[in-house]
Amino acid sequence: MRHTCLCLLVLVLSCGCAIYQRAPLDHAAVARALQPSSLGELQVQANEIKHPLLAPVEFTPHTGLTPDQAAVLAVLLNPSLRATRDRRGVAASEVFRAGILPNPQVSGSVDFVTGGTITPDLVTGYGVGASWDLQALIQLGARRAAARASLQSVELDVAWTEWQIAQAAKLGVYRVIADQEQLTRAQQVDARLQKNLDVVRRASAAHEQTAINLGAAEAASQDAHATLLGLEQDLAHQRLAMKKAIGFPPDAEIRLRAGISLPSHVSTPSYAQLTNNLEDRRLDLLALQKGYESEEATLRASILAQFPRISLGLNRASDTSNVHTIGPALTIDLPIFDRGQGTIAFERATRQQLRDEYFSRIFEARSDVATALSDIHALEKQIAALATSIPVLQRLVDDFRVASGQGNISAFDYYVAENNLNQKAIQIIKLKQQLIETRIALELAAGRYLPGLPNE
Repeated sequence: MRHTCLCLLVLVLSCGCAIYQRAPLDHAAVARALQPSSLGELQVQANEIKHPLLAPVEFTPHTGLTPDQAAVLAVLLNPSLRATRDRRGVAASEVFRAGILPNPQVSGSVDFVTGGTITPDLVTGYGVGASWDLQALIQLGARRAAARASLQSVELDVAWTEWQIAQAAKLGVYRVIADQEQLTRAQQVDARLQKNLDVVRRASAAHEQTAINLGAAEAASQDAHATLLGLEQDLAHQRLAMKKAIGFPPDAEIRLRAGISLPSHVSTPSYAQLTNNLEDRRLDLLALQKGYESEEATLRASILAQFPRISLGLNRASDTSNVHTIGPALTIDLPIFDRGQGTIAFERATRQQLRDEYFSRIFEARSDVATALSDIHALEKQIAALATSIPVLQRLVDDFRVASGQGNISAFDYYVAENNLNQKAIQIIKLKQQLIETRIALELAAGRYLPGLPNE
């Protein structure tokens, strides 16, 4: 019977124990983790995504990828978000752990008669006791509140990180578009100057052009081709960066939707509209608010822990004369040296740090909004000013091309005019790229989606 009771006790104590399972980091694990989702799965997930700032999209690969589709796909595919989302599980486990009460304690002792005045009526004495720490009950509510607020803070912070990843993917698409526009321009210039070089070579062979004109044509063609090769490299690099931001492997084939262009002007709300209730909208600020609530509850739990630790129990005993006793047991810590003052000071300092960081983050966010708005207006003015110079420069290049062919001006003057035109055109493309980057930065600073970009 005794053995049966012992086995039942062991079974009860072990039935709730966790079981260890290996999770090796082998090649198979890497392959499974980085295996891209199927096209059908991506279409369903993109259409059902739930995010505070990202709306569901219809993902149709055959029509090409849009910036907004790239943003949603990045949230679904980017491997760097997996570790970030794992923080939810850690925070949820903290909520679970905060609600677990400490185990009761059981003690026992046996007193054997070993000497002295021994009489026939002496028996073996024993003592059995059970106690439980009441301190956990005092702190239970505060610690649960701290863990729940911490979980909410982590969830908001994860959503903020997803929003940043999505914006990075969206920006990657526009950077590819900008490089494609520059490359298209460079290809046209390279082809035109190569054709011009062929004409000058034939004319030089017929002694209708000087060696100086031939050298100028060769130099201009070589410079244009070198620029073309550099832009091809930049475009290849940006394509890889875009795939990485979205979460596609480097060898994936991604086709962007035709007709996506860089804007010369973007519509933006006013500074007052963008900063109104900013702290109630930006996900990182909301995460800080919940983090502050968690620290408030943690501080409260630390203050409650100042109360003396109390353990309440019940003892049953029998001495060697076979006298049985039973009675309550009470254990109280005397807070003479450690009254939790170190922990309380630490939590108060942590709370003040979070408070000041929250105020600082709001100040930075408002400043970032103002800076982005100022930069957008400045870039729009520069683009407009340069755009008015393009027709003038184009007419000048056309006139110089005719005059150069007739020998009225030097070929060098024509190539200088051609180079100025190309530089202005590429400068406009780069300014448009800066404009779209600043517009996306404004969305991040304001913590909200701003519709109105082309082909979104």
